[in-house]
Amino acid sequence: MRAFDSLFDSHLHIIEPGFPLVENQGYLPPTFSVNEYLNAMKPYPLSGGAVVSGSFQGFDQTYLIHVLKALGPNYVGVAQIPLDTSDREILELHDHGVRAVRFNLKRGSKEQLKHLSSVAARVFELAGWHVELYIDSADLAALQKTLRHLPKVSIDHLGLNHEGLAELVKLAECGVKVKATGFSRLNFPAQEAITAIYQANPQALMFGSDLPSTRAPQPFSERDIDLLCQCIEPSGLNNVLSANACSFYLGR
Repeated sequence: MRAFDSLFDSHLHIIEPGFPLVENQGYLPPTFSVNEYLNAMKPYPLSGGAVVSGSFQGFDQTYLIHVLKALGPNYVGVAQIPLDTSDREILELHDHGVRAVRFNLKRGSKEQLKHLSSVAARVFELAGWHVELYIDSADLAALQKTLRHLPKVSIDHLGLNHEGLAELVKLAECGVKVKATGFSRLNFPAQEAITAIYQANPQALMFGSDLPSTRAPQPFSERDIDLLCQCIEPSGLNNVLSANACSFYLGR
């Protein structure tokens, strides 16, 4: 019997047919519909999740609005937005369930960093949104001061790189959330990052399936859940698998 009774998926992608896609570094993903996602997660006590816009979805919000409507109120969206997005457009996206902005620094331009603080402050003040960073943790040392002053922030995929793990742990200690997702994307064993971050701050880690695991060496599987169960003490497992993300995304 599993030692948890609920699972909130803090990082998933939906690639519905019929919506715009943008080739990124020569890559276009196959489709992965809402129904395919729900079927893949049937073995788990799924309570909700966060649909994250990928690099290949550009600034299209039509797919995200469609998907959030299909999934229901326990799911939220993480959008990519252009800098000239109006207040009205942000509030309209909020009404559709968007709760965060993603900065894809791993597969996008690092020029975005110039606007990180201003965008983070603006969306938080306007709609209570946070920012999410897809970033190589080797780049975190230069951003420590900036990230510590953001209103709310999360970092994807355990930071990816062993070189920056110590910097990631420092940020977790200060309240930055870290997604326990995409384990095969790391260049070191995921259990090292999971254990270090959990010990630094039990409220920092948030499980995510990363489905459909686009471009990952190995897709999400039951083994990822098993690894978390091995690394996290039973009393903290529900926090990592559900409660931390529910608080961060849904305020509950």
